[in-house]
Amino acid sequence: MHRVIFLLFFLLLAACETDILRVVPADEWDQPTSGTPVSAATFRDVSRAIGSEARTQCLRETRKQNCDFRVMVDVNPRAPANAFQTLDENNQPVIIFTRSMIRSAQNKDELAFVMGHEAAHHVLGHIARQSKNASDAATKFGDQERQRGGSDAEIEEAQKLGAKVGVQAYVKDFELEADELGTIITHNAGYNPLIGAKFFDRIPDPGDKFLGSHPPNAQRVQRVLETSRKLGLTQ
Repeated sequence: MHRVIFLLFFLLLAACETDILRVVPADEWDQPTSGTPVSAATFRDVSRAIGSEARTQCLRETRKQNCDFRVMVDVNPRAPANAFQTLDENNQPVIIFTRSMIRSAQNKDELAFVMGHEAAHHVLGHIARQSKNASDAATKFGDQERQRGGSDAEIEEAQKLGAKVGVQAYVKDFELEADELGTIITHNAGYNPLIGAKFFDRIPDPGDKFLGSHPPNAQRVQRVLETSRKLGLTQ
């Protein structure tokens, strides 16, 4: 049963499920970008700057974790615009941008903001925290079903539901936390998070859905504005 819960949770964390990833390191990505607002060279520069500042922020945390970020590019032409943070087999933080995501950015500040946001997820330990939330909720739901006299199959289904609820219950808060720290990382790395946050103007608004995966865009922009004011930035 634990294996089922783990596999379910892993799938819940995955940010891109369309195709198998075809990744290359950011420093090695040098594909033509004619007709797009940013170049491959700009992406590499942003990757180095954000990676350095994210490492600085990560090392300030008391939790023991790998702080050496790797930025990768998914060169699969079919992959939709997306960026996400994950961990490799050595628990090294990896930030992956699809090629479509890079080409959708209007400027270096948007790239930096999105990358800073993804790096913040690792600095704040969100994968580990989500894992604990999923495990705790799965155990609780499974125990309740067991007490009801449920079958093994029913207990397993209850655990799956519990894992999903455990992840989704706090995911909006995690996104806002990452927006706040991501704003700081973006600014400290030499980019403007207020310009970067214009990215929200072009993406679909998820609204305020119960157990949704992201908070409303307006709420996220407000968090960026509040954090930017504390940094002395004005619109």
